[in-house]
Amino acid sequence: MDKIFAQIEKVVQRFDELNELISDPDVISNSDRYTKYLKELAEITPVVNDYQNYQKIRKQIEEDRELLSDKEMAPLVKDELSDLETRERNLQEKIKIALMPKDPNDDKNIIMEIRGAAGGDEANLFAGDLLNMYSRYAQSQGWDFQIVDHTEGEAGGFKEVVANISGSKVYSKLKFESGTHRVQRVPVTETQGRIHTSTATVAVMPEYEDVNTDDLIDPKDVREDVYRSSGAGGQHINKTSSAVRLVHIPTGIKVEMQDQRSQQQNRAKAWQILRSRIYDHFAQENRQQYDQDRRTKIGTGDRSERIRTYNFPQNRVTDHRINLTLNKLDKVIDGDLEEIIDALIIADQTKRLEEMI
Repeated sequence: MDKIFAQIEKVVQRFDELNELISDPDVISNSDRYTKYLKELAEITPVVNDYQNYQKIRKQIEEDRELLSDKEMAPLVKDELSDLETRERNLQEKIKIALMPKDPNDDKNIIMEIRGAAGGDEANLFAGDLLNMYSRYAQSQGWDFQIVDHTEGEAGGFKEVVANISGSKVYSKLKFESGTHRVQRVPVTETQGRIHTSTATVAVMPEYEDVNTDDLIDPKDVREDVYRSSGAGGQHINKTSSAVRLVHIPTGIKVEMQDQRSQQQNRAKAWQILRSRIYDHFAQENRQQYDQDRRTKIGTGDRSERIRTYNFPQNRVTDHRINLTLNKLDKVIDGDLEEIIDALIIADQTKRLEEMI
């Protein structure tokens, strides 16, 4: 805990500094600075309160342990000491988690891409099932879920679908969904009742809408093509060139958008997705690292690659990264993802805590 104590002491020092700053007339008169300091103070106050409680409990534990040598007092303090030691351990874990480095993207909205992979029509149908699952989960969280582009499969579902999900801490909860999702079930087209295995890939990228793309993207490096919509747009189909394709020439990243009603709306959405994909690209050290990470992130879609398996005949879902199996696939596919997502977050926190100590 020595490293943790060193960190928390710095936080306490900053806590005292902020309390002085928000009492300074010069700061109070500057609304931007005052709001900034208030926000920072609100963020660190809970962990400072926990640390203060931790210190009080530690002091009480020391006093109780001294009383254990007293035969008359020992029976009276044993139960209290056990309770205090449990509270001490819980606060230690809580403080360590609070001090872990925050993912700067956790509060961001996301762009989610779902693609049918191995399995033909069944893979596309499964991609549609995943889309519905995430849509229902987003609804349960009070998030806004909007499909911004899609290519439908011939037998239903989607060859590819892109959604914009916005709300509170969207990326922090859905960032572990990236990868290959495998389904085992009897397809509706199967006449002999045989179970087939198919896959769909999911990619989750933080939305970088608030970043000035001129800092990273030279408009001269982006080729824009306009063409007639082929799927959405109602009366606009084949009458106006409302669809937009953007190609970032240095990276080859391409975005096509035709789901919006006008060329202007399609262009805005295309740029929104392009920003996220390019920032996702340049977040890596170089092109080779990016390609390797993206393959690790979403896989090739091969059946042998998977982060999670959805077994319909046995109503079972298994997340292979944390060896979690739940026998309630019907609820999960209906959007009840909280137990899986919480387990993934805890596993990630546990791993990072081990690295801190």
